[in-house]
Amino acid sequence: MSGNEKMKAKGEQVKGAIKENTGRALGNERMAGEGRAERAKGDAREAKEKTKDAFKH
Repeated sequence: MSGNEKMKAKGEQVKGAIKENTGRALGNERMAGEGRAERAKGDAREAKEKTKDAFKH
């Protein structure tokens, strides 16, 4: 299950970064903000999984 969560985290990070950069390029601050939020959600998920892995070993 942990591997699946890590993949979700990376997916959110990539999707958020693309959305943020597209928003900036188009001058759309709302889209850029949504991208930043999505990327932050992926970062938080990744940090949670890394913490769980640290306590497993």
